Amino acid sequence: MKAVATTETMIGRLVPEEGAARLATQAGLVLLGTMILWASAKISVPFWPVPMTLQTGAVALIAAVYGWRLGLATVLAYLAEGALGMPVFTGTPEKGIGLAYMAGPTGGYLFGMALQAIVTGWLVERGLGRGPVRLFGAMFAGEVVLFAVGLAWLGTLIGWDKPVLALGLYPFVLGDLVKIALAASLAAAAGRAIRR
Repeated sequence: MKAVATTETMIGRLVPEEGAARLATQAGLVLLGTMILWASAKISVPFWPVPMTLQTGAVALIAAVYGWRLGLATVLAYLAEGALGMPVFTGTPEKGIGLAYMAGPTGGYLFGMALQAIVTGWLVERGLGRGPVRLFGAMFAGEVVLFAVGLAWLGTLIGWDKPVLALGLYPFVLGDLVKIALAASLAAAAGRAIRR
């Protein structure tokens, strides 16, 4: 049986190898990541056919730089902040907060972000972290998983007799491709800077 080669995460060179310093650094990175996710959810960029937030691009970027474990921990911490009622999600507090918001139409996409972080980070750790084209591929795979979970939840919530794809996929495809292209470029630049 052949073992799959793994590489260290992009941020791995900056994290101490063990002890309290490692835990403190990781906790700081998770906190920084949740602040990035919060800010990315609140920024709305005019786009066609719908305005876009930068949230899924931020998840892709964090997963690529942090790796799947720390990326997942960051997304889970962000979701926990939202579940506790902090207005960290898009449209909060105006559209509700806490678990009530998370059980709404966008809830599947929120939980899909955790799987997006796993898929993207895992693929980057296995060699798709070098260069923007490979990074785009890893991030695209994560986006596919995100949308699968989001659409499954949306269809279950509103009914499959409704135009689920027209409501939860088609308006967002172009914007998400732009976001992950930008995230792939930023992650590639960050990787080069860290390797230096």
